[in-house]
Amino acid sequence: MGHRLPRLNRRSFLFGALANARLFAQGAPKLPTFADVAAQAGVRFVNRASHTSQKYLPESMVGGVAMLDYNKDGRLDLFFVNGAALADPMTASQRPDKSDSGFWNRLYRNNGDGTFTDVTEAAGLRGHSYGMGVAVGDYDNDGWPDLYVTNVGRNILYHNNGDGTFTDVTEKAGVAGGGWSAGAAFVDYDRDGRVDLIVTRYVEWDFSTNIWCGEHRPGYRAYCHPDQFKPITHLVYHNNGDGTFTDVSKKCGLGSAPGKGLGIAINDFDRDGWPDILIANDSFPQQLFRNNHDGTFTEIALTAGLAYDDDGKTFAGMGIDFADYDNDGWPDVFVNALANQRYALFRNEKGHSFDYVTGPSGLARITMLHSGWGARFIDYDNDGFKDLFVGQGHVMDNVELTQPSVKYREPLLLMRNQGGQFDNVSAQSGAPFQQPLSARGAAFGDLNNDGSIDIAINCNDGPALVLLNQGGNGNHWLLVNTVGSASNRDGVGACLRLVSESGSEQYGYVSTAGSYLSASDKRVHFGLGRDRIVRLLEITWPSGTVQRLEKISADQVLTVQEPKAARLDGRPQD
Repeated sequence: MGHRLPRLNRRSFLFGALANARLFAQGAPKLPTFADVAAQAGVRFVNRASHTSQKYLPESMVGGVAMLDYNKDGRLDLFFVNGAALADPMTASQRPDKSDSGFWNRLYRNNGDGTFTDVTEAAGLRGHSYGMGVAVGDYDNDGWPDLYVTNVGRNILYHNNGDGTFTDVTEKAGVAGGGWSAGAAFVDYDRDGRVDLIVTRYVEWDFSTNIWCGEHRPGYRAYCHPDQFKPITHLVYHNNGDGTFTDVSKKCGLGSAPGKGLGIAINDFDRDGWPDILIANDSFPQQLFRNNHDGTFTEIALTAGLAYDDDGKTFAGMGIDFADYDNDGWPDVFVNALANQRYALFRNEKGHSFDYVTGPSGLARITMLHSGWGARFIDYDNDGFKDLFVGQGHVMDNVELTQPSVKYREPLLLMRNQGGQFDNVSAQSGAPFQQPLSARGAAFGDLNNDGSIDIAINCNDGPALVLLNQGGNGNHWLLVNTVGSASNRDGVGACLRLVSESGSEQYGYVSTAGSYLSASDKRVHFGLGRDRIVRLLEITWPSGTVQRLEKISADQVLTVQEPKAARLDGRPQD
């Protein structure tokens, strides 16, 4: 798990030379900034964690956020997950109470004019239980995105009725789960044309087993470290195609590998055509589940070099992403951590193993004293290289009493990718990056379809942020909206390869998963720099079909329908 610096330096030199050559040709880049437009846009969501003197662990963890086009009007809407009222203390018979409207989950419809409307009640999405995260996927292939909300307790599957309302179909579908669920992802892991559901769970915990952690003096009681609790198995639900799911957690192999799971992401790390599962674990070895092509998985993080940092230590994995930051066609891994641990960046070595490159990439220097949650590789300046955003804040609200150099609330972090080296450009990225926050979930997508990636952030016990990317640097872009026919309707699991007119190559993967307990726009975004034409867009669909489109004009949302063909497994289309 060493750095292998000579190889890294050669690759970084070539990658950096390409980046610098492009910058020289383009002149000094104008970097975009972000503005928080939540208030003026009418997004008045406030996360209510219901902090108590008991320091119940879920209080520090909520919650996720999603970007989805729930009404299919071409504009991304916003869904926020909320906590619930907790008694102080909770008795054995009490449950978190979500009846007060201040604790409801919230859906905001994008009006297309820069404003949003709260449609939670009309949509039927107020929720129940103490909320954690959210996943988005079209589980019944009807073209309307459905929602799965994770909770401490019973989870909720909402079917999108296509008329602006949702129906709780959890019992019929058989996906209520149990325990402390955290992240979730829709993915067609067996490539049968229907997305399945994978749910991470955090630890074996409930209100009755809460213990005292920290010093026994006023103000010093602390949220317990996850080492105080046992790991728990993740859940896998196979889609039966009739509106129901079967729990195959043990059968598929994930049930034999318990963890302390939070964020979840999917990609095809070895490019064998089958989606693999990556799970961020908190103070427990990270997990990579390799798809065996037969409905089962093998956990290989240790042998792949992903389980630990370069000192052989576990770290507090919370937010996660699984994408190709160096444009070599092999998806890399980012997992953030708590202060004094460094955020982890693992470079994919052609599907054989991963190198821990936190130090050489510049992340160690930038992130040593920070604590991260929602995160994603995004090309925020559309220059063709994926940058890295992290929402930050320590888990301990009184951490400054015992660690004065560490802050509970922290500014957002934006790191610009310059040829595999990351520079901290937060100070240049607008007023929201100067504001101390307790950020948790973050979702990413283009809210106004202008080609620049925007960000929605759910902050623990505070108001949400909606960061609108101001763009303005003249770089070009392409958004690709995949529509499956033989494959699942959203094309989740499709691999995209783009070659621009200058010859630069980029790679993308269709998924809403990643970040921290959140779901992002399924459309794949490419920044093109000064290129106005895409020479080639190659899509490898989950069905096995390979589709090629040529001479595509930049600066558009391109919807691509999968050619109608038999599935790879020979089964007829639904």
